[in-house]
Amino acid sequence: MNKYELVYILKSNVEDEKRTQLLDKFRGIIEADGAIENVDEWGNRKLAYEINKINEGYYTLVNFNAGADVPKELDRNLKIADEVIRHMIIKIEE
Repeated sequence: MNKYELVYILKSNVEDEKRTQLLDKFRGIIEADGAIENVDEWGNRKLAYEINKINEGYYTLVNFNAGADVPKELDRNLKIADEVIRHMIIKIEE
């Protein structure tokens, strides 16, 4: 099992219910072959630069342990989700 860090940015106008639904979906993907250590919701923040004419986004940080296939599946699902502006999955070296 490797340690990973996921940061994703949702559009700021996404409702709380939809935001929770997406987090649960991503959590389910991770927990299928791993474990979540920490979920830190940073909330709405101004983006460093404009992305598709959007200036603000809802940031979420997820630290997790998982096998090598989980980040690939997570990346695929994050790319499909229309509410996600940007995401990044990083393997943490020990």
